[in-house]
Amino acid sequence: MCQQIADGTRWLKCGHFQRHLVTAIMDCNSSRCERSYAHPQHCRLLTCSKNFGREIQRDIDRVDEYCFACRAAQAREARSNGR
Repeated sequence: MCQQIADGTRWLKCGHFQRHLVTAIMDCNSSRCERSYAHPQHCRLLTCSKNFGREIQRDIDRVDEYCFACRAAQAREARSNGR
């Protein structure tokens, strides 16, 4: 499967990746992947891959904190435990 290459922020305390931009597509050169240039234009096979494979994540920024979603979850948990 073809893969998207994305640049983004890595949140070091939780390990999550926040994508900012897809910068490139890595072509798998498979005739059975609809995202590849090697895929025949008029192919009608239902078995061809239609989606991208796992994203390749490039860290352009590393922050020694929890991501926004993890911080929000921690705040919700703290509120529910404080009742």
